[in-house]
Amino acid sequence: MTSTARSTPSPTSSAPAERTAATGRETFASRLGGLLTIVGVSVGLGHVWRFPYMVGKFGGAAFVLFYVVVSVVIGVPALMAEFALGRSARRGPVGAFERGGLPYGRYVGWFLFFVVTAATGYYSAVIGWVLWYTVSQVAMLAHVRLDAAAILPPNDGFVLRSFLLQLCCTAVVILACAAVLVKGVRKGIEVVSTILLPAMTVVTIAVMVRTLTLPNAWQGVRWYLLEFRFHDLSANVMAAAIGHAIFALSLGGTFMVVYGSYLHADERLARPAIWTVIGDTGSSLIAGLAIIPAVFAFGLSPAAGPGLIFDTLPKVFAAMPAGWLFGALFFVSLVGAGYLSDIGALEVLVAGLTDNTRLSRTRAVWVMAAACFILSIPPSVNMSIFVPWDLTFGSGMQTLGSLLAVITVGWCLHRGAALAELFGAGERPVPMWMFYWIRFGIPLVIVAVGVYWLLTQVFRIFAGV
Repeated sequence: MTSTARSTPSPTSSAPAERTAATGRETFASRLGGLLTIVGVSVGLGHVWRFPYMVGKFGGAAFVLFYVVVSVVIGVPALMAEFALGRSARRGPVGAFERGGLPYGRYVGWFLFFVVTAATGYYSAVIGWVLWYTVSQVAMLAHVRLDAAAILPPNDGFVLRSFLLQLCCTAVVILACAAVLVKGVRKGIEVVSTILLPAMTVVTIAVMVRTLTLPNAWQGVRWYLLEFRFHDLSANVMAAAIGHAIFALSLGGTFMVVYGSYLHADERLARPAIWTVIGDTGSSLIAGLAIIPAVFAFGLSPAAGPGLIFDTLPKVFAAMPAGWLFGALFFVSLVGAGYLSDIGALEVLVAGLTDNTRLSRTRAVWVMAAACFILSIPPSVNMSIFVPWDLTFGSGMQTLGSLLAVITVGWCLHRGAALAELFGAGERPVPMWMFYWIRFGIPLVIVAVGVYWLLTQVFRIFAGV
């Protein structure tokens, strides 16, 4: 079934101006720059840190294949919905949910604003861990040995050395983000994304090529991509793949809503959504090829969990010829990936303040930088605090935000306005099945995964399914 609904021309659609005439809101300088910026915010630590250990934990090829399918079937329309919500309102979450017609939308927006603040704090701390690992790898050039693992928080209790190292590295990360954000979208975020994203992609590919030349590396490739068995595709694997796709694509009613508000009015939203999925999923697959075959080559286990990057990989690089070089390249790439997504997280918060208060952009940047640093302190104490913090403000609330965004576009935003935003100027027939998938299908899938997670992980029912 198709519709020929056409959008009403927007006053901002005549030419890509730096700021929209109606709102004074800055937009991307070019389509390529905007696309690289959006891909950069989604290609964060999720594709290098989280994806490989999730593959190891959930059994290899079955998880990978289902994750790719989910990224296309759910990721593309969900991204379109979040872009549409932001562009229709020309606001971040604080304002977009209200203008989209969601009941209590303004309160929802402020709630997600707080969630992103708390999440950005611990995420910046993790990037700080990676930064210290990078410094330790580079220090080998000068034959200086640093204890990279010293920065990791203990499982419980309190270690002063770890705590102080984390605070210092987290402060460096947040200050580096703030230095870019004060320059704005075009001169700051877009310029940095255009430089860093291609550079870190080249570096990751270089590490991947070296990994694939190791003895026995192809055993890891077979396990990672080729050994697919239908009986491996359990409910746990499917739920984990869906959850990770939401996490990796930065869905959550926040990041992509803000970046959607910077898109030009004449941009067809399917294009950035499709390329974001291609860029993010492709980066994840490349990162997996850079890590998992190396783990197999040295006879280590890919099921090391979150410690795969911080514990297992340094052992791999230490045993690899010229491993110090490839270790340094790998962790530099990982810092770049995390840095771009951290800039995106802080931009959500800066937009929230500039959209809804009288603060200038510069003051908003420093206020939110300070807030995120303060909220990085509790999860830096130990893993007993960090893990629940991550599950609450990362995975859990991010999935909730994504659900609220698709509900707002599918059910609360005026249908004509939703179709106009989702499918452009109407030069082609609108595929109504896509709208109904956003309206019914994606919310049902997200709710089903959320219920399954509660039953298996919280109430421990059907945990072995």
